[in-house]
Amino acid sequence: MLAILIAHTVAALCAPMLVRWWGRNAFFALALVPLVSLGWVVEHWNTQQTLSIEWVPGLSMNIDMRFDSLAAIMSLLVLGIGALILLYCARYFEDDEPRLGLFAAEMVAFAGAMFGLITSDNMLVLYIFWEITTVLSFLLVGHYAERASSRRAATQALLVTTAGGLAMLVGIIVLGQAAGSYNLSDVIADAPSGWLPGVAIVLILIGALSKSAIVPLHFWLPGAMAAPTPVSAYLHAAAMVKAGIYLVARLAPGFADSGPWRATVITLGLLSMIIAGWRALRAFDLKLVLAFGTVSQLGFLMVLVGIGTEKAMLAGLTMVLAHAMFKATLFMVVGIIDHTTGTRDIRKLAHLGKKAPILAVIAALAAASMAGLPPFLGFVGKETAFSAVLDTPALAPAVSALVLTGLVLGSILTVTYSIRFVWGAFGRKQLERPSPAVASMHAPGALFLAAPAFLAVLGAVAGVASPVVGRLVEPYTFTVDSYGQAPYHLSLWHGFNLPLALSAVVVTGGVALFIAHRVVNRLNFEHPPLGNADRAYDAVLKAMDTISIRITGTTQRGSLPLTQGIILTTLVLLPMMILATSSAPDLKFVLFETPLQLIVGGIMIAGALGATVMRNRLASVILVGLTGYGCGVIFALHGAPDLALTQLLVETLTLVIFVLVLRKLPAEVDDRGAAGYRLPRALLSIAVGVTVTVLGVFAMSVRNTDPISLLLPEAAYELGDGKNIVNVLLVDIRAWDTLGEISVLLVAATGVASLVFRNRRFGSAPRVSDAPATDSGNGGSSDTTWLLGGELIDPRHRSLVLEVTTRLLFPTIMVLSVYFFFAGHNAPGGGFAGGLTAGLALVLRYLAGGRYELGEAVPIDAGKILGIGLVFASGTALASMFLGAPVLSSATLEVTLPLLGDIKLVTALFFDFGVYLIVVGLVLDVLRSLGARLDAQAELDVQVKSR
Repeated sequence: MLAILIAHTVAALCAPMLVRWWGRNAFFALALVPLVSLGWVVEHWNTQQTLSIEWVPGLSMNIDMRFDSLAAIMSLLVLGIGALILLYCARYFEDDEPRLGLFAAEMVAFAGAMFGLITSDNMLVLYIFWEITTVLSFLLVGHYAERASSRRAATQALLVTTAGGLAMLVGIIVLGQAAGSYNLSDVIADAPSGWLPGVAIVLILIGALSKSAIVPLHFWLPGAMAAPTPVSAYLHAAAMVKAGIYLVARLAPGFADSGPWRATVITLGLLSMIIAGWRALRAFDLKLVLAFGTVSQLGFLMVLVGIGTEKAMLAGLTMVLAHAMFKATLFMVVGIIDHTTGTRDIRKLAHLGKKAPILAVIAALAAASMAGLPPFLGFVGKETAFSAVLDTPALAPAVSALVLTGLVLGSILTVTYSIRFVWGAFGRKQLERPSPAVASMHAPGALFLAAPAFLAVLGAVAGVASPVVGRLVEPYTFTVDSYGQAPYHLSLWHGFNLPLALSAVVVTGGVALFIAHRVVNRLNFEHPPLGNADRAYDAVLKAMDTISIRITGTTQRGSLPLTQGIILTTLVLLPMMILATSSAPDLKFVLFETPLQLIVGGIMIAGALGATVMRNRLASVILVGLTGYGCGVIFALHGAPDLALTQLLVETLTLVIFVLVLRKLPAEVDDRGAAGYRLPRALLSIAVGVTVTVLGVFAMSVRNTDPISLLLPEAAYELGDGKNIVNVLLVDIRAWDTLGEISVLLVAATGVASLVFRNRRFGSAPRVSDAPATDSGNGGSSDTTWLLGGELIDPRHRSLVLEVTTRLLFPTIMVLSVYFFFAGHNAPGGGFAGGLTAGLALVLRYLAGGRYELGEAVPIDAGKILGIGLVFASGTALASMFLGAPVLSSATLEVTLPLLGDIKLVTALFFDFGVYLIVVGLVLDVLRSLGARLDAQAELDVQVKSR
């Protein structure tokens, strides 16, 4: 199973390159990946395979995978039809199709993600694959990004399915906590009961219903027809929309008898079947006819797998196979029609059966299976469905009769739109507005017809050989309660019985309804009788936008002091109200331990008070920095040299950034308009200080056990093989936190810097060789220079002392940076401290030599440094796994080298290297945006004024 996921990942990565080399024929090679994977599925069909990899045990996110009969059935669709769709793509697209390489990669990646979804036993890992399919669906639906309709459809599908997915995630967490396990096999084997698991099931069903486009969350699927036809044939017929059906079928053995289950699944499923079937009769676009038909059929499937009996599950899984075959076939037929005629409008199509007889036969075979005609598998599944609902003890007799009536009505509509599809595309009818392209239609090639022809014939063969299909499907149905019903086996003929009579009623009613199509057309109102869900979606989005604007307009008025005041007021009120209403512990605290702490604290207080009254901006920044340096000294006095070092480095770099910004602001603060707010601000400041102090005192006083910090030295050495507790925590024990933090830091810092310049892009800083001759400050008269960029600085601003000092100190600081990096695992330092030190070296080089000197120091693009750093940090996760350690934890590498002897390395070193590069990249980005770019703008302004 893991090999299949890896194979699809590698194929997706190689797809753009293969398409560039071979054009559309690359799809033939890519189709081999799911095809070979299908061979593994067939080989292990009747066996249960499990895989367990320890990943994040603390979050219950171990990679637990299980391959059983249900996973085998879904894998047959995902991999088998996936291979046929890729074969179809090789003739659907042309070599000059825009973004064809990315499309191929996304299709192969989607097949792998779906396989991961259906084989995941851990619900949290299943959710990850669930959302991966959502993102890939968004990209595939929006393939024609230049079209507004495609962008809207992709966004709509993303929002609806993601919202359902978030509800499902909450349900998964609640259900996992209630069951004591996040593995589906454990949860279903011992299903928890009660109101809380019931709520969890409803939330999970919301995710499943949204994914499978069940009413009222169905409207995204017809909109998704803006995607290329191969996407519709795969995602919206055979794969993605089946994810919700799969999840309901997977949970049914454990939760079909829970309170909200049947009421939710059966009711919404029947509504979907009838409403969407009716809508299919009113559409004129062949893809829309199939899209609404898909929603209708998904409602049918949801009812069958949701009933929760053995016979109903057998009918549901049979229809899952039949639906995938005939609906994928019909979508591919529509793609061929659109490809050869340029239209999908049935009002412009006629006589295609004469021009493309093979295509007409393929469409007729698939439509017959969709309508439930013998001897196709669709007939076998529909007859089994009627039989399952007729005598199921799981439903009350009245409910059973109501459900059966709904299925019959929905099936009549299915027959009608099946005939309408075939007649609308291939029938010999008179057209009011015939398409000129129809007359010149050319017959599609053999390779273009191969995939749909295979599936159409397979539907007939599977119907005749339905006992064989039954033996493949039945093993999973045995996991569902039979409710005392006699065993039922698939067969094309069960004799003259009520299900057969109902099938005859369905076919007769469908044909009669099609003959009365003129009546149907007269009822074809401009507005749907039951409302337009797409317009309801627009109304919901508009209401949410309105509410958000009003809330934002009330709380965010563009005033930084107001925003900060709201945040600080909340910080004061909430904790103090909680403390005031709770019993107070015995407060015990020590004011200071050494007189030196008291002295440092007094200096910090003086600096803070001075910053509040100082009008000069630079002086205020320096005084604020004094408090930060004092905090670093306090850390050092408490025996935390690593924290002290980091605090001092961060404070120094922050001062530099402030200076870079302040040079573009007035030197003095004009706060005359805020004179009336001084007293409230002072009171709020005092309240915040008191609150933080009281919280600290309470936190120290309520502790009744030994602090966990006492265990950290031993844990750091045993788990991370290091003596520096802080560094081991950051790069090993809590590496997930660090990875998230550096990712957010990278995005936030880049975004803030982007606000300085519109349309900003990463890029390399200009070097001395790029400078125009007029930029030289002294004309290059000196043959000897300490810094290359120094000669390009205006002599009035140049400092020879600073240049000499920088020339001497820069290598020393860089060596110190490297030392901090390598020593950080066992001594004060680490990637963060080392990166900050290197950043300060770059700051010194920039201040001494200007923006051209910065390009000489690091001629590499800051974006590339950030990207490489993130790759190193995240890549450590995979390295740890392959070396047998949990993700993002230390795995030890021991090698013996000549001269050097035994060398011991831990994978956390490479994670730390990623942190080092990200910090250096961020500093470089700040210097180039707030420094070099502002310098360039200032030079340009001077040149303009001089003219």
